[in-house]
Amino acid sequence: MDDAFWLRYLRAHADPRTRTFHAAGTILATLVGTTALVRRDPKLFAAALVCGYGPAWYSHAFIERNKPETFSAPLRSLAGDYRMCWGMLTGTLDDEYRRATADAAVDGG
Repeated sequence: MDDAFWLRYLRAHADPRTRTFHAAGTILATLVGTTALVRRDPKLFAAALVCGYGPAWYSHAFIERNKPETFSAPLRSLAGDYRMCWGMLTGTLDDEYRRATADAAVDGG
């Protein structure tokens, strides 16, 4: 994923609650989706999609009040979800978020 998209993606997740909703949904969707693949269960796979997208879209609609990147760049958005989740789990996301907001200030946005 290119750096410009990543920084824009982070700015679209400014509220820590949004990032938490995304991480919880990403982890749960990964677990349910993996189980669905192992069991070859399409209904469980559909549930994995709801587990992942439900909390994310809720947080964009009611917390951030913005449009999810999923609609304009679905694969990069998915990669962003995993990168953001990894950053939260490893403690590196705060530095990345500061870089995103500093970049926006320099660009005037």
